[in-house]
Amino acid sequence: MASENTPTPDPGARTPSAGPITVVEPGDLPELLPLMRAYCDFYEVHPSNAGLEALSRALIADHSREGLQLLAREESGAAVGFATLYWSWSTARASRLGIMNDLFVAERARGGGFADLLVLECVDQCRRRGARALEWETALDNARAQAVYDRLGATRERWLSYSIEISH
Repeated sequence: MASENTPTPDPGARTPSAGPITVVEPGDLPELLPLMRAYCDFYEVHPSNAGLEALSRALIADHSREGLQLLAREESGAAVGFATLYWSWSTARASRLGIMNDLFVAERARGGGFADLLVLECVDQCRRRGARALEWETALDNARAQAVYDRLGATRERWLSYSIEISH
């Protein structure tokens, strides 16, 4: 049963012809990896294919500690989107936290409600895990993604993200 804080899709949004959102397993990698590459291309980053596969395999190997990836499929069975969810903790909330690090829907399927379904499944996965919140970031200029998040009732945070690259 959804709580009053659980986002729900906009009733006016187009309902996708979707199969179920599933947790990625080894047999899904041939369809997942091209979506991950397209996500990286969108953000103009270039990790190796081997690195992307290693990331996915690490998540598959240890869903309970590492996190998981979700795959969205059209009713036909074709994979059209994915989300990556990592487990963490929040000192400010004194609780478990889910971090949706990636959300991507193939261009041909955008506007079909798949992003909504992936976010909502991340929320459900967090609930099952005992996480008190789902957090994520998006590029400042990614207005299309921001429209999805706003429609789902997500709250814009006041934090500015920084990172330091670690050389090895």
